[in-house]
Amino acid sequence: MWGLPVDETTSGWRRVPLRTVDVARESGYSVQQVRDLERLGVIPPAARSSNGYRSYTSAHVHALRAYRGLAGAVGPVAARQMLAALRTESIAAAASAVSAVHVRLARERDEALRAQQALRAIQGETNTPEFEQESDAMTITQLAAALDVRPSTLRFWEQEGLVIPERVTSLRARRYVLSAIRAARIVAALRGTGYGIPAVRDIMGSLHQLDGLGETQRILQQRLDQIAMRTVALLRAGADLAAVVTSAQEPPIAREPPDRLAC
Repeated sequence: MWGLPVDETTSGWRRVPLRTVDVARESGYSVQQVRDLERLGVIPPAARSSNGYRSYTSAHVHALRAYRGLAGAVGPVAARQMLAALRTESIAAAASAVSAVHVRLARERDEALRAQQALRAIQGETNTPEFEQESDAMTITQLAAALDVRPSTLRFWEQEGLVIPERVTSLRARRYVLSAIRAARIVAALRGTGYGIPAVRDIMGSLHQLDGLGETQRILQQRLDQIAMRTVALLRAGADLAAVVTSAQEPPIAREPPDRLAC
């Protein structure tokens, strides 16, 4: 666990200038990574002395640690954009933005759990002998309403080879039998958790193999595990994100010229 030395400041964190090597050591990044992340705007520009040497503060260390956790939660590009915004927002707006990430992860988890429950229900149906009747089939309008999607979405899934209906009547109307309805429910569950069309296509292809639904359940469990790890990364960044949010409200400090090591 990294820790900056304390001094007599009210914040309790060291406010004296830091060299690049100091920031690298305290944040866990290399010297070159610190420079690269500064160039990308992850941290504010370092102060420069007349001879060009960089001078950082503990605020830069907090920003780098916050970036590590935030990148693990939302990805590096979104993390860079968010950190830049947090430095210019009010405390209320910045705190709301961080809370929104927690809400988003919770929503993703709920969606994955619903998809998992739907697949278990479908799996139970496949283990029960069925006697399909004409009345079990659905039109595209009926199935779209049952899945809470648009009919155009079902037509798109058909084009992608994910859900194949029967074609009947002289108007070539779509008719979804039980197997197609189950496929549509699985696709809807997977799409609802954020899986792209290529990934869904691979998963649907596995359903024709032995224990295909079991494999799909395993993939969804991996999704839940990933969401859990992203949530933990965000929790670890909590104190540093709070420091980033509040640092913008603090008055600027006088900077002392650092020594010449690792500018």
